[in-house]
Amino acid sequence: MSALEELRALLEAVVEAIDLPHPDTVGDADAYRDLLDRRAGLAVIVARAALAEEPDAYGWNAAYLRRKIAEYPIAYRAYEKPEASR
Repeated sequence: MSALEELRALLEAVVEAIDLPHPDTVGDADAYRDLLDRRAGLAVIVARAALAEEPDAYGWNAAYLRRKIAEYPIAYRAYEKPEASR
């Protein structure tokens, strides 16, 4: 995998970590914020580490971030946009 492909994989992993669906109810807002905070923290740590390393480590950092965010799954009801009435 080229350095550019690895960088793209890392950016995709960062987006995966922080692009969470909004909660369905106000009661789930705390769970959403807590999860976003944890995952954003992981993304920052991994991004900083990637910036400090050689570009050939981007793929490793992407895989590591994906493993870590899997430890923090979405555990709240996500908002689903109602289908448009026809």
